Amino acid sequence: MNPDAISDPPDAVVRVPGSKSLTQRAMVAAALASGTSRIRNALMADDTRHLAEGLGMLGAFIEQTPDGFIVTGTGGALKRAEGEALFLGNNGTALRFLTAVASLGRGRYVLTGDKRLCERPVGPLVEALASMGVDIRCTNHCPPVEIHANGLKGGAVTLTDIESSQYVSALLLCGPYTARGIDLSLEGSVVSAPYIDLTLRVMEAFGAKVLRTGAGRFQVGTHNLFGARDYVVEGDASSASYFYLAAALTGRKIRVRGITRQSAQGDIRLLDIFETLGCHVESGEDWVDITGGKLAQGDFTFDLGDMPDMVPTVGVLAAFRNGRTTLTNVAHLRIKESNRLAAMAAELGRAGIRARELSDGLEVEGGRMKPANIETYNDHRIAMSFAVASRVVAGISIYDRKCVDKSFPGFWKELAGL
Repeated sequence: MNPDAISDPPDAVVRVPGSKSLTQRAMVAAALASGTSRIRNALMADDTRHLAEGLGMLGAFIEQTPDGFIVTGTGGALKRAEGEALFLGNNGTALRFLTAVASLGRGRYVLTGDKRLCERPVGPLVEALASMGVDIRCTNHCPPVEIHANGLKGGAVTLTDIESSQYVSALLLCGPYTARGIDLSLEGSVVSAPYIDLTLRVMEAFGAKVLRTGAGRFQVGTHNLFGARDYVVEGDASSASYFYLAAALTGRKIRVRGITRQSAQGDIRLLDIFETLGCHVESGEDWVDITGGKLAQGDFTFDLGDMPDMVPTVGVLAAFRNGRTTLTNVAHLRIKESNRLAAMAAELGRAGIRARELSDGLEVEGGRMKPANIETYNDHRIAMSFAVASRVVAGISIYDRKCVDKSFPGFWKELAGL
């Protein structure tokens, strides 16, 4: 790489939408708060629309604005269920958050979604709520979830070896509105742990207090409820990853606006991997510059347990360098929008790259990608990762381009701008 490249202006500039994770947490906090909040730079996508509709059915008033949402909260007094199911598409975060939130209400609530959502587990959360006295049930640990709610008592609850940190976040978010607070203990493994920290940051921003009383121990009291706020969502670190990938594959310098390396989002740590594999990274207050270099050769193993959504991005990058790349500690990707491990192995293989699904991850042998029609499995992250590959390999085409609307409706426009 040219040593003077760090002082050169970027070859292209893109802007990522607001963080999906932070937008959804802020929406739930604002919907439970008293008063009217404004959420700026929010992600406007299919997932957030499904969540907004669900929160609206629970009594919050949500108005879309050019840069986000105005949310008039319920003060924790949810609207009584009226029989209509809360349909949440394939938004697993909304399903888990609203399962806990609806337990605060009164009456019968049913939460469901499309076929894939009804294959994604929610059992540990259902069991935790049942242990606190909620009349709640699901089938084979999956949606639909039926709740006969009469308020949530709270109390002590333990989650063990959970496959989703969203169970933790769901309980924490509704904790201030329980009768006696929540004393939550985590035992064994917890995947995607940085997302719990994001939840705590949002709760603090809206005025609630969460005490860490030990390793994997959290106490949420009832004295500090959520209050209305003007909340600005930072850019989405997950969405930024596709432009890091574009820089790595093209050797160009790309500036991603709306995100900084100091972000608390777990997926920002992907930059460490890109540096290890030969890219140069700079960061400012509201941007990250990444410059592609000669990709490192040899065998590498990366534990992506704290950033599992980055497996498709790293999997495609691995296809373009000489050597074996092993991605570990991500067995739970089988219960995402698709079975991402099987999907990545199949689609890399379709494009001429040797890849195999492991018990807890994915192994990719770098090679020469060939033209292929890529199946997305209705998974936005599969689509966006291979879309970047299509910019450097003639003949790569993406089925179901619209599935990116789940998290990044402007993706194709930003990609074309490169």
